[in-house]
Amino acid sequence: MPMTPIPAAVFGRLARTRPAPAATAALKAGLHARRLLLLKSLLVRLDRQPAPVDPAVRERFARHWRLLEHAELRDPAEVRAVVDYPLTGAWLAESLTAPAGPLLDRHLAHFGSIAVTAALRAGCDLRLTLDAPGGRLPLPGLGSLRCPAHRATLHARGRCVRITGGGRTFALLRRGTGGRAGLLGGGPGWSGLRTLPGTTAVLDDLHPYRVPPRIPGSSAPPVAERDGVSHDFWAHLWRRSLELIDTTDPGRAAEILAVQRVVVPLAPAAPRRGEDQPASATLRAAPGGLLASPPAGPHEFAEVLVHETHHTKLAALHERVPLYRPGGEDLHPVGWRPDPRPVSGVLQGAYAHLALTDLWRRAATGAGSPPAWRRRAAHQFELHRGHVAEALSVLLESDELTVEGREFAGEMREHHASLGATQRICG
Repeated sequence: MPMTPIPAAVFGRLARTRPAPAATAALKAGLHARRLLLLKSLLVRLDRQPAPVDPAVRERFARHWRLLEHAELRDPAEVRAVVDYPLTGAWLAESLTAPAGPLLDRHLAHFGSIAVTAALRAGCDLRLTLDAPGGRLPLPGLGSLRCPAHRATLHARGRCVRITGGGRTFALLRRGTGGRAGLLGGGPGWSGLRTLPGTTAVLDDLHPYRVPPRIPGSSAPPVAERDGVSHDFWAHLWRRSLELIDTTDPGRAAEILAVQRVVVPLAPAAPRRGEDQPASATLRAAPGGLLASPPAGPHEFAEVLVHETHHTKLAALHERVPLYRPGGEDLHPVGWRPDPRPVSGVLQGAYAHLALTDLWRRAATGAGSPPAWRRRAAHQFELHRGHVAEALSVLLESDELTVEGREFAGEMREHHASLGATQRICG
């Protein structure tokens, strides 16, 4: 899908990790274009492989596709919000790589939830029955309904949404005007997502695709289930962490609010020697979605927010302007991890830590920074600035970067040099 080039000034601003509304808008436009391209790729896959896909499954997918198109004609902005929801990308990644058969059929069934959610948000009237694999019907970005019969009928008319199954009414919900306020109300089995303070971002502890399948032997913590997630805990962390960032760098706080749409709670991570950071991640297929185990406090979570926001920014930029070539096998040691990383990992880590180094310098030298935050920032700056310098040397000596990637790394090096020496902060 053709797209306008990213202006040189915006590209440079991104490389220097500095927030800029124009850069955020450009990355969001690229993410949306790619999301549409992947959706159409899934449609093409079904069209070109009719034999392995059950005709009933294919017809159901086509029916849900028509519903999505109808909703898009009524309210494009609301449909875009559902299509661009970070965890829609995680579902797409699984669907595009699943082998034909029962697994693919199960992934395709979830598309009905996406189409219905878009139609509900767009204010469409509808009556539709959906399968609920595993006994749950998710409405991405809104909530989830427990369905013991594994099927549910949704009847939406005006502002009222009734969900029934097996002769029972499970939920009676109301839409805000035009669908823009989501769904309000509830009933037996309905669990709505909870928003985070001062934003439309949600704490998503319900979505079936909020984490990829666990890899045997992986040390990553498992996803946290709703019963074990305290909304008050996460809401307090979100608010206090953003307040800390705002006192240090208001532009970064605004950028996080613009980029991050979902926080996915993980189970508490096992402590590792010498580390006080929680486990966190951004799935490449789900930029704008942040996975994190409970941090020790606002200082740690503030750093997670900046770190993962820059993983999202770089992933979005790389999809639009490739920064490195695929297939590189060389591994390189890095200062922030015990295991060597490929060039893609070195770039991702260096970029996130450069943003943090910028934040730490501002926090350590800013008059408005709380004393504990200032002391932590000075320590973190001293610890990681050298690590970033070493990683940038690896990147600029690598032949795996594209021309644009070398330009990007060069801009990163210039910004890193501009942050000054440790003694200027701690001496």
